[in-house]
Amino acid sequence: MAGCIVAGMISALAWGALTSSSLVIGACLAFAREWPKRQVGLVLAFGAGALISAVSFELAEEGIAASSFKAVAVGLGLGAFTYYAANGLVARRADSKSGAEDGKEASDPDSDSGTALALGAFLDGIPEQFVLGIGLAAGHGAGVGLVVAIFVSNLPEAIGSASAMLKSGSKRSEVMRLWLGVAVVCVFATLVGYGVADSVSGELRAAVNGFAAGALLVMLIDSMIPEATRTAGRQAGLLATLGFAVATALSQI
Repeated sequence: MAGCIVAGMISALAWGALTSSSLVIGACLAFAREWPKRQVGLVLAFGAGALISAVSFELAEEGIAASSFKAVAVGLGLGAFTYYAANGLVARRADSKSGAEDGKEASDPDSDSGTALALGAFLDGIPEQFVLGIGLAAGHGAGVGLVVAIFVSNLPEAIGSASAMLKSGSKRSEVMRLWLGVAVVCVFATLVGYGVADSVSGELRAAVNGFAAGALLVMLIDSMIPEATRTAGRQAGLLATLGFAVATALSQI
């Protein structure tokens, strides 16, 4: 029994590390070259499409199957309002720092946007990884669609944030420590999800699925999709559709 538990924890750790590794990979890619905004936008659009698939089939549909639509709906509301409130705090902090005060210089907009993107990855990464851990503990395995969506959507966030912070003068070591920290917290969330899965009811699991879906939907509409459209133009819709198709196909495996 103990051997099975240890093996399961190792599996959860491995899957959590795999999905979170794209955060560090994204930061490393920002170090390697200067990325045009259009290229980041195209990756962002593909990731948005993949996340729409994950929200639909890996989170909402599986949450309803685990319990009921009511539980998923409660989670949706909580996740949406939590992300909305947290993102509002970040936006207000950035706005308050962007203006000059009593002759002080305005804060660097690149630094602010980079920090905001990092916090965004942190806020939506935790519920994603938590749900991944619960799915592993329930014996469902790692949903391929969810894994792909998490991995792909992390890349543009990390590339964009790291690039902005480097342009503002941040040291590479500081940027790398930030993204390593976010990745470690996300891996820990996978382990927590795996550890508590057996002690929670089907309704709570469904609510957690809904929470992740709600947070992701608000993030998609507020940040990823507008930014992808702004930087990649009309082709963003095509890449988003491709991302949705790929993630949906993989979720059927």
